[in-house]
Amino acid sequence: MEIDLKQPILKKNDTLAERNRALFAEKKVFVLNILASPGSGKTSTILATIEALRDEFNIAVIEGDIASSVDSERIKAQGIPAVQINTGGACHLESDMIRRAVEVLNLDDLDLVLLENVGNLVCPTDFDLGENAKVMILSVPEGDDKPLKYPGVFQVAQAVILNKVDTMPVFNFNNEAFVSEVNQLNPAAPIFPISATTGEGVEAWASWLRDQMLAIQ
Repeated sequence: MEIDLKQPILKKNDTLAERNRALFAEKKVFVLNILASPGSGKTSTILATIEALRDEFNIAVIEGDIASSVDSERIKAQGIPAVQINTGGACHLESDMIRRAVEVLNLDDLDLVLLENVGNLVCPTDFDLGENAKVMILSVPEGDDKPLKYPGVFQVAQAVILNKVDTMPVFNFNNEAFVSEVNQLNPAAPIFPISATTGEGVEAWASWLRDQMLAIQ
């Protein structure tokens, strides 16, 4: 006899995610779920995105980590509201965590909430948080073979960011192969090559996100 524990957990999560989605729709807040591995530059990309959009939109961030508040403190230092979620070992955020986090925020005053999920290319793909879209960040140093090794995260993403492109000359990264692999897995997802630290490519990424946000207004 086998007992499937995953399905009841996901069913409960999905039910709560729909409640989150209804709340976000009511408040006309766009929620972006950011998926990536540790060291890919999630927080740096969030900071670059904030810099590109903060004059137009009111933004808040929910930071998901196993432990610490290092990243949320970096966000707060830029004058942006940030809520820290420490999962205590769990490898992903869940919808009930998001619901509790947004209770700290005033959604009536916000246009965009950026969710930095726990650094992981596997677990977060299964858990709907009620977000409007998922974006996947890969950094050049991680290698061009990640779409082959972790296809699921690329398949669920509405957009893919290739970060740290300024390091391309240093690493043996086959960009042509990477683009081809992503396009095979998810032909609808645009790919944005950026350097979050230098600003290269950030405006094109921010323009796409701006269009997604305006579409729900």
